[in-house]
Amino acid sequence: MRADMKPEEMKKLVEGAIPGSRVEVRSEDGRHFTTRVIAAAFEGVAPVERHRRIYAALGGQVGSAIHALSVQAFTPDEWERRGR
Repeated sequence: MRADMKPEEMKKLVEGAIPGSRVEVRSEDGRHFTTRVIAAAFEGVAPVERHRRIYAALGGQVGSAIHALSVQAFTPDEWERRGR
């Protein structure tokens, strides 16, 4: 079991699983993460399913190398409406 994960590693995993996504990952300690994923693939997809897709991209890392994960998942339109 790995002790930690780098934000760049998590970013690559999610981008690989959700093509065309824009992914931001932050972590202060390599165990607790905040991620924001903006993807057209989320159009018409319920929030819980969006989270499932992100967790699936990380495989078995959640609960081992990733101790805690906070997820924000938006479509490009939703993100734009937030004024970002």
